[in-house]
Amino acid sequence: MTATETDIAVVGAGIVGVACALQLARQGRRVLLIDCQAPGHGASWGNAGHLATEQVFPIADLSILKRLPGMLLDPMGPLRLDWKYLPKALPWFTRLLLNLRPAPFQRSVAGIRALNEGSLGAWQRLLGSIGGSDLFREDGSLLMFERPESRPLLEALQARMRQQAVAVQAWSAQQVRDAAPQLSRTIQGGLFFPRTGHFIDPYRVVCALFDAAQTAGVRFAKRQVSGGQLHANGVTLHSDQGELPARQVLIACGAHSAKLVHALTGKRVPLDTERGYHLMLPNEHERLPFAVTSLERKFIMTPMAGGLRLAGTVEFAGLDAAPNMQRARQLHRLSEGLFQRELDAEGATPWMGFRPSLPDSLPVIDQVADGRVLLAFGHQHLGLTQAAVTAEWVAGFATGGDTPAAYRLDRF
Repeated sequence: MTATETDIAVVGAGIVGVACALQLARQGRRVLLIDCQAPGHGASWGNAGHLATEQVFPIADLSILKRLPGMLLDPMGPLRLDWKYLPKALPWFTRLLLNLRPAPFQRSVAGIRALNEGSLGAWQRLLGSIGGSDLFREDGSLLMFERPESRPLLEALQARMRQQAVAVQAWSAQQVRDAAPQLSRTIQGGLFFPRTGHFIDPYRVVCALFDAAQTAGVRFAKRQVSGGQLHANGVTLHSDQGELPARQVLIACGAHSAKLVHALTGKRVPLDTERGYHLMLPNEHERLPFAVTSLERKFIMTPMAGGLRLAGTVEFAGLDAAPNMQRARQLHRLSEGLFQRELDAEGATPWMGFRPSLPDSLPVIDQVADGRVLLAFGHQHLGLTQAAVTAEWVAGFATGGDTPAAYRLDRF
């Protein structure tokens, strides 16, 4: 394979990489998509499936300081930091805390909001263009609460979201019961977000985009990329099956992006991973009309074609530690008491995947090295939400458009 055969090599066949490959191919580029797994078999396979346009705030706030002892001591808590990983994670958490100061925090909010505001429209355009609009339901989502003492927290959150122009409605307990009658009568109310929705199967979305990408001329190579180097005519990637030359490369391999970024640019990116878990309940259909999140229990339940997906637990333990599937099964226990009839966990399947996270909660969407290296990674738990709009931005600056300053690599 010669450089003249590949205009852009896209490393990473998750939702971001596949969406970008499709948009680039539609520009007439000769695109090679590369991954060590089949498309969609990483974090994109098992995410919560929620189009989370309402989540405009960074992944942490100052309350994380109070929660740190629990993160270290409770192996089943919603947010866990592995003791053994603490020394390696400490520099990342230090950066995270520095980004909680007022000015950088507001920059993060503005950056997340800018991406999220374009996400719904971008997904409508992308799915519509491949005849896949039925894969997405624009039916809103609900953040519910159970304890009366939680009401002030919810009201404060509603006020903050309205300040950020997030469409939000306060729902009473009766409104919740009318919309989701199978939920427990103990639910006090919640916040409904009408400009959100959910995907009926995130993996099917990746597959549909990949099929469209192949039709547009994208080639796929199942390779393990270990590094690369730049040269005057482009870039050469080193893989387990030989060299892969191209005029440009797009690094979109999520939590695995930092090593390749360093090899090609010399830049060390403070990229870590939120290990996310889900539990899929195959016997649970029609329990919920839309995605529902519990304020107190801190997890989400999303109705899908294959059942009900429970997700939301976060663990910081790096890329190499074995998954603790008890964290996934804990999600079923968290659901107890939320429905009038308990959820059926027979045949439930657990899963763990890596969410790529940067300490300012913003992705890197950029072009460096005189345009030879394009970057699209670090979307934390908003990768599915922001994939379509990221692909539009990448396709734009790949042809000479400007890179928004908030997402540039040189901010680190």
